[in-house]
Amino acid sequence: MSASGGTKAIVAALAANLAIAVAKFVAFIFSGSSSMLAESVHSLADSGNQGLLLLGGKKAQREATPQHPFGYGRERYIYAFLVSIVLFSVGGMFAIYEGYEKIKSPHELEHWYWPVGVLVFAIIAEGFSFRTAIKESNQTRGGLSWAQFVRRAKAPELPVVLLEDLGALVGLILALGGVGLALATGDGVWDGIGTLCIGVLLILIAIILAAETKSLLLGEAAGTEEVAKIEKAVVDGDTVTKVIHMRTLHLGPEELLVAAKIAVQHDDTAAEVANAINAAEERIRAAVPIARVIYLEPDIYSESAAAAGENPAKSPGGH
Repeated sequence: MSASGGTKAIVAALAANLAIAVAKFVAFIFSGSSSMLAESVHSLADSGNQGLLLLGGKKAQREATPQHPFGYGRERYIYAFLVSIVLFSVGGMFAIYEGYEKIKSPHELEHWYWPVGVLVFAIIAEGFSFRTAIKESNQTRGGLSWAQFVRRAKAPELPVVLLEDLGALVGLILALGGVGLALATGDGVWDGIGTLCIGVLLILIAIILAAETKSLLLGEAAGTEEVAKIEKAVVDGDTVTKVIHMRTLHLGPEELLVAAKIAVQHDDTAAEVANAINAAEERIRAAVPIARVIYLEPDIYSESAAAAGENPAKSPGGH
């Protein structure tokens, strides 16, 4: 996995979640808090999710084969989508079930200092993990807002870790609130309510992740800046006079397919056109290094052909 895949953030989150999951489960055993049980399952699910992200990054590095000529870059998208399913089913649905059971049959918390102590420790540990994810994201986020970064990022790992860590921190605060109210009122129902809130939070995050990774799986085009750079690089003003139409597609976070119909001079020889195409490909790769698969089709641009039909891009010479 490339550096932009956020391996450091994933490893930091994995280490934090494994330690927190053990601590939360111990606190559940001593206190009987449903919030602690839901949070321990949440942390265990998050640990599995980080493992899935690392596995996806490893599998995506495989070389292309005749059966998969464009490689395995989308493996990272598939495993990120699996993360949303795990978060929804294992984390969210279990927390809702556990919260419902606790509200239906509440009982007083025992050894309250266990869940409170563990939750404070978990908030600190998750804070460090979240801080690492933010630092890693800032290296690639540029001027995008956080919402834009999550929506537009082509590498799924950092948005996944960011949302998981954010959800974990909010979930811990909800758990601490539920435990605190249960202790203050002597009513265990508050612990169940806190657990329900954690479940709803995890399901919402899972839905967001599923929607974003679904878009990546379906295939997203290059960003506006990359498209502009490619169009500028293609045209040399001599042999290649303009881009008639172009399509781009991410084969993976760091691999872009570029297919374009380009206008050439009508009296150019085949050798001149071939040389111009090779030169254009070199310029594209220099301008956008992730553009690794490039197909350029030469054509003679015609104003009349471009004006023909409702969708000129599908017409010969159309733009």
